Amino acid sequence: MSLPPPTSSALDEETARAEVYGLLAALYYAPPPAELLAQIRVAVTEAPASGAFLEESWRQLVGRTRELSDQAVADEFDALFGGLGKPEVQLFGSHHLSGFLNEKPLAALRGDLAALGLTRDEAMPETEDHIAYLCEVMRFLIAGDDVEVSNLTRQQAFFTTHLQPWVMALCDALEAHPKARFYGALAGFTRAFFSVEAQGFDMLT
Repeated sequence: MSLPPPTSSALDEETARAEVYGLLAALYYAPPPAELLAQIRVAVTEAPASGAFLEESWRQLVGRTRELSDQAVADEFDALFGGLGKPEVQLFGSHHLSGFLNEKPLAALRGDLAALGLTRDEAMPETEDHIAYLCEVMRFLIAGDDVEVSNLTRQQAFFTTHLQPWVMALCDALEAHPKARFYGALAGFTRAFFSVEAQGFDMLT
């Protein structure tokens, strides 16, 4: 995975969007592997156009990754999202939308995934409303080969229904959490990226 800051080039925009969704999926799903953190630490932080909207939040994420060891990031992931009992921050859409896990938002999501021809890998312990899974679906809807499925109309519908209503609440929780150093910076980048996505989809209506 290449990790340049997203550009506004029409030629590269779709590839960049898919890569960002893939990066978010990897960072939210599990403690990031050493190779991925190493890539982020040496990533370019200047966008081709000065003042690009994602530039500052990307710079903050790269800078925070350079400050922290691989073990510190892994420990932070476990402190925030793992451990016994209820995690300190929930990564599941149903929790943020309804206050509970495995509720109606998850059932609606499963119906929409089935309509897209997507099913959950039985090896994955998390339910489909995990932020990482949803980001992977968006990456598929951008970069997939079947234009009947992977197109802007499908992207907009999935984003506005299953991500936009709750992702900012997740970002709020992470940015406010005293233990979230790496993931606080990631939340800032997530917020900026999803704001750009929302604005882009609004322009389609």
